[in-house]
Amino acid sequence: MGQTLVPRLSGEGHQVIGLDLVPSRNTQIVGTVADRELVHRAIRDFEAEAIVHAAALHKPHIETHRASDFVAVNVQGTLNLLEEAVASQVECFIFTSTTSLMISREMRAGAFRHPQKAVWITEEMTPLLPRNIYGVTKLSAEHLCRLFHELSGLPVIILRTSRFFPEEDDMAHVIVQSEPNTKANEFLFRRLTVEDAAESHVVALRQAPELGFDTFIISARTPFSPDDCEELMVDAPSVIARYFPEFPELYTRAGWTMFHSIDRVYDSAKARGRLGFQCRVGFKEKLVELRRLLDQLSAR
Repeated sequence: MGQTLVPRLSGEGHQVIGLDLVPSRNTQIVGTVADRELVHRAIRDFEAEAIVHAAALHKPHIETHRASDFVAVNVQGTLNLLEEAVASQVECFIFTSTTSLMISREMRAGAFRHPQKAVWITEEMTPLLPRNIYGVTKLSAEHLCRLFHELSGLPVIILRTSRFFPEEDDMAHVIVQSEPNTKANEFLFRRLTVEDAAESHVVALRQAPELGFDTFIISARTPFSPDDCEELMVDAPSVIARYFPEFPELYTRAGWTMFHSIDRVYDSAKARGRLGFQCRVGFKEKLVELRRLLDQLSAR
């Protein structure tokens, strides 16, 4: 996301200082947020006015990193940034979190073993019982963000982004599909583009001083309502066809398939209403894109 966000912020006139483990044209400081002295120097030397904290070990890293690595980067790294932000009187702090922390082991096991209805997920869901070390450390970082806002008044916005990069699917009932097919399906309930993910951070930077503190689910707008949740679990294609009558014909032409069952839906209504942000790309736009591609292929 950083590669998309940095040019977007620069285009708005911000001077952006990138801190990353990997050198790049967007990286001025090579290192880790787990290095407290490096964080101190970076914020002090560049006189940072705002911080976007998107650094993290992610779910795919579970297979390659220790639990202590997740704690060092996702928890201690967040603490380092927050403490130095307060010490340097930074004006606002944007934290990139994840919708993954809202899915418990019990929720997933219940959905797959005793299918009843899809889970309608909003920011009000409690208790949060993340199912892996990634989710646990991201939730811990969220608590640090809340605490530092309460103690210091630092404006903090937490953005729980859904999927915006490829990863192995964890839905046990999904048949093998092409990556574009799977991604298009997920725009119905748990995906957004990387461009929209970046844009949500731009909006959050603008709104943070006024909002003070809040947490938002950032995901493409779903066409569904809570009333659809029972049928989504047993016959998702029929529900989708009611909202998008053109979908079955387009998918047949493309040789694509839809998930038979959808077990969760992320509702981003709060972000639209309070943050003033809505993703530009959703399932509707993906269908338009698919039709255009199919028409081009048939015209050859």
